[in-house]
Amino acid sequence: MKLRKWAPSAAILSMVCMAGQVQAAEADTAEVEAVIVTAQKREQNLQDVPIVVNVVSGQQLQDAGVRDVKDLQVLTPGLSVTSSTGGAQTSIRIRGVGTIGDNPGLESSVGTVIDGVYRARSGVAFGDLGELERIEVLKGPQGTVFGKNTSAGVINVITKAPEFDFGANAELTYGNHDQRGASASVTGPIGETVAGRLFVALRKRDGFYDVKNGAGPSTQKDNDDQDVFTVRGQLLWLPTDTLTLRGMVDYTERNEHCCLNVTTLVGATGAIIDALAADEGTLRPADPFRRLAYANRESSQTIKDKGVSLQADWEINPDITLTSITAWRDWSNRQANDIDFSSADIWYRPDDGKTYGKFETFSQEVRLAGRSGPIDWMVGGYYSDEQLDTSAFTPFGTSYETYFGLLLSGGTNPATVSALTGLPFGTNFVVGQGAYDRFDHSTKGGAIFTNNTWHVTDALELTVGLRYTDETKKVSGQYRNTAPGLACAAAIARPIPAAARAAICAPGADPAFNNVDTRQKRGEDRLGGTAKASYRFNPQLMTYVSYANSHKSGGFNLDRARLGAGVINVDTSFAAETVESYEAGFKSNLFENRLILNAAAFDQTFENFQLNTFTGISFVVASIPKVTSKGVDLDAVWRTPVKGLTATGGVTYAVTQFGNFVPGAGVGPRLPTSRLSYAPLWSASWSAAYETELSAALRLRASLSGRYTSPYNTGSNLDPLKNQKQLTLWNGRVGLGSADERWTVEVFAQNLTNEKYYQVVVDQPLQSGTYAAFLGAPRTWGVALRSKF
Repeated sequence: MKLRKWAPSAAILSMVCMAGQVQAAEADTAEVEAVIVTAQKREQNLQDVPIVVNVVSGQQLQDAGVRDVKDLQVLTPGLSVTSSTGGAQTSIRIRGVGTIGDNPGLESSVGTVIDGVYRARSGVAFGDLGELERIEVLKGPQGTVFGKNTSAGVINVITKAPEFDFGANAELTYGNHDQRGASASVTGPIGETVAGRLFVALRKRDGFYDVKNGAGPSTQKDNDDQDVFTVRGQLLWLPTDTLTLRGMVDYTERNEHCCLNVTTLVGATGAIIDALAADEGTLRPADPFRRLAYANRESSQTIKDKGVSLQADWEINPDITLTSITAWRDWSNRQANDIDFSSADIWYRPDDGKTYGKFETFSQEVRLAGRSGPIDWMVGGYYSDEQLDTSAFTPFGTSYETYFGLLLSGGTNPATVSALTGLPFGTNFVVGQGAYDRFDHSTKGGAIFTNNTWHVTDALELTVGLRYTDETKKVSGQYRNTAPGLACAAAIARPIPAAARAAICAPGADPAFNNVDTRQKRGEDRLGGTAKASYRFNPQLMTYVSYANSHKSGGFNLDRARLGAGVINVDTSFAAETVESYEAGFKSNLFENRLILNAAAFDQTFENFQLNTFTGISFVVASIPKVTSKGVDLDAVWRTPVKGLTATGGVTYAVTQFGNFVPGAGVGPRLPTSRLSYAPLWSASWSAAYETELSAALRLRASLSGRYTSPYNTGSNLDPLKNQKQLTLWNGRVGLGSADERWTVEVFAQNLTNEKYYQVVVDQPLQSGTYAAFLGAPRTWGVALRSKF
């Protein structure tokens, strides 16, 4: 489609040509409004902050249909958000750097902060964000101010605060896939010094996939649906002229069928799957964008997320302010999965409450900030106590033993496993029994930090910041095989081919994990910091250079780890990931503040990069000695000569690649000197919004937004069969309503051109040579009715 072909070049060319076009602006063209951000935990004009920050306003988020962090990537170049086997398995990357979210033992490289409260993992932050004031995407290491696990950047979400003027909003939506949504909010005074805000939303949608169940027992006929309920309440209390208290409480629940994949290439195992299933078992030949999935077992998720927080701001005097943020959060995810992703009954996780993840987190931050002469200073402390509990029960299906018998005999003898082990057929892998592992993981830590800016002259500023972090992690693992693993024990003892032994002795069947309890502990302390220098040549141009170093915590692989068949590896720890970053850029306000044009060059070096790889049967964590990310960020905001028309855009060019090293266990041979997965050379985003009064009573608003990425690989092992071609996505919205916004009717579309693309391509579990993908959402469209009072 032509629209897709010219979109990337149009986005880039429009950035280059803006300057010349702005000169044609009429004298009464409006200026770009000043954008206030809190990227350094104090309010500053965006153009005064020596950091690459992409700011997206609440109106832009509404125009682009952004309801959660995943939707945000359409408005932010260099940002990638993907999910695989569930909403909890969400990965966020900036400039090609991030952490695969399927293993909760690894913390995030991109931190997500919502109203000053850090979220424990990327997947924990995945949910309806409610009414938004703005979102700030900070690129590069932000550890000095935001703490650990922000080595690639921060997504800083600021929701709307209560107001003392009464206001109310309501919205109803309906669209294809039987998409239904309703939300309402109200804000206003409760007394002279207290104001409140309440937001409630319910969103439902049918699945994007059809499902064939074979002989069952599942009767689920679609997958990847939506069923979300959210409520958020806030109170703002101003007991004195110098003290502000903001309390927040929220609750979100998701009850969904998620997330099956579809085959992209079917290997030789496809014929065996077909023979074992009541239907064809899997789609042959592969046709992923038919969106036809296979699962004889239920695949579902129930996520509950709740929390409370209290922020207190006390203006001790006009120059000093004390801020305290106290928060408690509780998140849980109960899952069931057909993890062979076929209608043959091979391997699964039942919906019996034995497969779950739970986070309970308490955090306390205190900051004292002020100004003394030419110095803006800030000192603070942070404490967190995080409890993570995970459990996974993975029993063998009725066809597990038969499947491996046919696999090892070239499809001729279902009893091959018995012939190799000497055990009676049907006793090698006991149906309904299997691996049952639980982990009790705790993290306690504290930090002290300071960030200070010296206004040397009216033009020159120097900023120095330091942060010292000390934390301790403990994990106890309970490994159980609910059947004793006799087949693997026999395979180890008998002289059988190595390939057969490896197939029979998968980690989930290895007797090395019979009734094994382990305990591990690791402590680490880190000193990180930043130094920045900015110089303002005139009111229209500021330049800066910066240095930062930060880290992402080390931890433990929360999966079965072995030194070989029959030998457990009791040390699953991995080292902290560190980063050093250099940046040089400028921020400019041009043509009487009608154009904002900002750019920066960056050079980042990561050491002990934490690589999490799924092998098809388990996760392996490896520390890669060196990863570099070098490139340029460019972004612009333009108030065009056309009254009511505003355009924004951004481009990121990043070469993010592994260093040259000798691959070790769990590391593919393709990695040295190659680009990382999800690291396109080019990414761009753009949006335009037009608003005008058609008459004294009618108002029109139209918006169009999009993003482009050049080709990239979606697999940790960089298998070329996991490539995603260049991609352009468009979202659009047109609304007509009353001039006072009492009513507005909108039509909208996401993925307007129905682009077909992969989120993640994986090795299909247990099926060598078969690949499958978790797909991006197809085109969705609908109608929304809004009312505002």
